Amino acid sequence: MARNPAAQTAFGPMVQAAIEQYEPPQRRLVNDDLALSILPAGQRALVRTMRWPLLRRLAISAGERAVRGSWSLIACRKRYVDAKLDEALGEIDGVVILGAGMDTRAYRLARRSDIPVLEVDLPVNIVRKEAAVQRAIGAVPPSVHLVPIDFERDDLITTLAGYGYRTDARTFFIWEGVTQYLTENAVRATLGALRAAAGGSRLVFTYIRRDFIDGENMYDAGILYKRFRQRQQVWRFGLDPDDVSTFVAEYGWRLVEQAGPDYFLRNYIRPTARNLAASQLEWSAYAHKI
Repeated sequence: MARNPAAQTAFGPMVQAAIEQYEPPQRRLVNDDLALSILPAGQRALVRTMRWPLLRRLAISAGERAVRGSWSLIACRKRYVDAKLDEALGEIDGVVILGAGMDTRAYRLARRSDIPVLEVDLPVNIVRKEAAVQRAIGAVPPSVHLVPIDFERDDLITTLAGYGYRTDARTFFIWEGVTQYLTENAVRATLGALRAAAGGSRLVFTYIRRDFIDGENMYDAGILYKRFRQRQQVWRFGLDPDDVSTFVAEYGWRLVEQAGPDYFLRNYIRPTARNLAASQLEWSAYAHKI
């Protein structure tokens, strides 16, 4: 199986989500009881060592020293996406997860709803995901469909239609932790495809700040810049928060809100009483189809 640097990043967020489950409920940033089971055996073994509070605190502290706000960044964005999806469930006809990686959201949703979910990702990740889901829960639920695609080359709507997507269905699109791995042309092509989405559809997506991509502001994340921009060169695209509204409006979407560090501190981090920072590096945006 061909090695793809971007595809290799699919497991990291789920390791963090799985470790977070060892925190008491009142201190937990995100809830995901399937996160551990979706991981490969070696990563599951590593995560289980984090059930000991001292080891967990040391690991989180080490990550925070390396990249301030790194621990809350992924957990808070996942919680935000979960919250927006829950709010919209009664007003949508389907869910499309663009760049699903190893995320378990579709399978947690399938336990309480038969709403159709299309999980879209690179072919290599779709193969891994199917095997991981079979190991974790026995089989892919009937309401979930795995869709292989290359965002840089394939036609999104044509591909989705082959798995049951209809442009007249009010759809909740999730694009989490993906846009930075695409070229600007691929980001625009994806949004251009979503222009066909039905009125009442929703879109939640995350993005890295453009000035970080351009090397102008490190946001206390110089290690990530060296890894993803200089060494691996897999982070390619970024946005400025002030430009997001205009950017999505070009494709028929109305920005409803953005969630950055202040939002995550106020709504998720401070209520846990944990001494964690929130990073400026990555933001989440939520939009409605006009």
